[in-house]
Amino acid sequence: MALLEKIRGGKFGVFATGLVALGLLSFIVSPQDLISRFQNSSSKVDVGNINGKRISYTDFQADVQDMSTINELVGAAQGSEAQAQARDAAWQNLIYRDLFVKKAQAAGINVGEKEMVDLTTGNMLSPLIYQNPAFVDETGAFSKDQLSSFIQSLNLDETGRLRLYWNYLQTSIANQKYSEKYSTLFTQGSVVNALQLRKEVEQNNNTTDVDFVMVPFGYQLDSTITVSDSEIKAYYNSHKQLFKQNANRDMEYVVFEVVPSEKDIEATKASVAELYDEFASTDNMKAFLLKNSDRTLSDYWYKSGELATVNSNVDSFVWGAEGNVSDIITAGNDFFVVRVMDSQMRSETAYVKHVLLQGDATAKADSLLSRVKAGESISSIAAQFSADQGSMDNGELGSIGNLSQNAMIPGFESVLTAKVGEPFILDTQYGKHIVLVSEKSEPVLMKQVAILEKESIPSKETFNKFYAQANEFATAAAGGYENYKKAVSELGVYSHPVNGMMESSERLGSVDNTKEVTRWVFDNKAGKVSEIITVDQNFFFIATVKAIHKEGYATVAEAAPSIRQNLAFLKEGQKVGEDVKAQIAGLSSLEEIAEKLGTSVSSQSGVAFSSLNSQGLDPAFIGALSVAPEGKIVGPVVGQIGVYVFKVTGRDTGAYYTEDDAKAREAQYASYNTQMIIPVMMNDADVKDNRARFY
Repeated sequence: MALLEKIRGGKFGVFATGLVALGLLSFIVSPQDLISRFQNSSSKVDVGNINGKRISYTDFQADVQDMSTINELVGAAQGSEAQAQARDAAWQNLIYRDLFVKKAQAAGINVGEKEMVDLTTGNMLSPLIYQNPAFVDETGAFSKDQLSSFIQSLNLDETGRLRLYWNYLQTSIANQKYSEKYSTLFTQGSVVNALQLRKEVEQNNNTTDVDFVMVPFGYQLDSTITVSDSEIKAYYNSHKQLFKQNANRDMEYVVFEVVPSEKDIEATKASVAELYDEFASTDNMKAFLLKNSDRTLSDYWYKSGELATVNSNVDSFVWGAEGNVSDIITAGNDFFVVRVMDSQMRSETAYVKHVLLQGDATAKADSLLSRVKAGESISSIAAQFSADQGSMDNGELGSIGNLSQNAMIPGFESVLTAKVGEPFILDTQYGKHIVLVSEKSEPVLMKQVAILEKESIPSKETFNKFYAQANEFATAAAGGYENYKKAVSELGVYSHPVNGMMESSERLGSVDNTKEVTRWVFDNKAGKVSEIITVDQNFFFIATVKAIHKEGYATVAEAAPSIRQNLAFLKEGQKVGEDVKAQIAGLSSLEEIAEKLGTSVSSQSGVAFSSLNSQGLDPAFIGALSVAPEGKIVGPVVGQIGVYVFKVTGRDTGAYYTEDDAKAREAQYASYNTQMIIPVMMNDADVKDNRARFY
């Protein structure tokens, strides 16, 4: 028990982020529903395909269930964001297991058994071991004794949770080592020879000063410029790799949001007014709020400013107004009444040491407490008692660290008000504890408050009104896209266009949890119109599919708009360049050229070729001026945003960029390359990630 508590406590939350993967998952669709839904197509019950291996939903669920147990063990936060992170973590583990490790082994890399022993229990410990809060002593330092005790307890833990956690650590350590070794192939194999190094230093130390005239283009394309179908086809064929895409859809939707009417809002305000006197006087606030408020009574002690997250006027009353009970506070459709229940000077954090006693050992709590009060070290008592009991759990010393309201072990709340240096007995769900608060933060004024909160909600009458509007539109739009557009026009509603909707989409506009709309869109053909799709009981969607884009390469027709725009832009630059060349023929100074072109002369100093996007200059312009002769007018040069005519006015060779700088830059490039290892492997193995079908 103490080990489980220790893993949950301390700074494990910070440590856990450094692990290769952690998981927590609450499945939205049950296995039975999925099997029923996809029973006619076995491939559709696959979460994905990695390196040629199908990953079934059932297998993926088993992996995630293990990770869910691990997260419960370490006390990971719950919530929708944690669930999304868990799905990514579970998938990442599969990528390592079924792709990365196999590719690394094929390259001759291995992590052997002896190496794993060294990494987990030997003389070459992984950071995942020596930085793990489960294996530290009372001073917060790594302890091999704590590690040994943990390993010895694995076979004694009937739940199997410790064994699961240990196996997880070993897998994470092995994955980390494979990644380190494979990355080393790139970082050590990237060699910059002396010639390359000298050239890079020169390029960074050689700078140019320039005067130039720029004529911008591209803000509004010339209507006389045309791009033929043959030009588009030729560009597509020579750049086809640019048009690889995931499956996506173009769609439109109309949404009716159910919002409270003025009548509903007034009714809510009246109900708060009726409750006001009882709220101000009740002796049983917890029961009152449970029955009458959207917000329950909290034991939290607030500092000044913290209630602003609820409402700024609520915070202002608690910390600035006279009296204990506020007037009714209105915030949009919400109404608040606040009552200050208590005020105290309290510490925010407390550093705690404790000895855990379980079973028959709890009978010795009083005698052990007396010994601590008499001046005996709590550490020595813990060690002696643990040895006498012959149990790792009973008598184990724990250094919990800084506990606070936001990081509190259940049952330890009283440590924030306990006196420093005065030990006491504390009963929790884990057993009895001899507790010593060794440090506390300086007390600050805090308050406990009760908040009567009522949100105006649509009445049944209002709900039916909006549903009738949605139903009217859905009826008029039924039958196809043309009917949908006609209904939009006749009923005066706004149709929201969405191009390139991905199967993973869970949000439309400002509305979350729209996965059901996404599923409908991906399950239907172009031109279909949905019936009413209800989201969170507050939004009625009617959707239509405009176009289906399959996974693979976009067709020429699909790519044509972007290709046409790109080629037209290039032609625009060429045309402007030719026009500038004709206008400036025979002119001998930049001032004359600027006047002719209706612009002005600009100057830039210290331009370095090696940094193509430095100082916000056009890369084509930088490249041209780096090789241009000094003192001579050059141009026009067609860049990405304009046409340039320029004159190099000076060059300078410095010594501020050194070989060390060049080597550091190359190291950055190498680091970037290592980050691309797994994405490149996934692309090469044609990894399919179908998780969006299920969540």
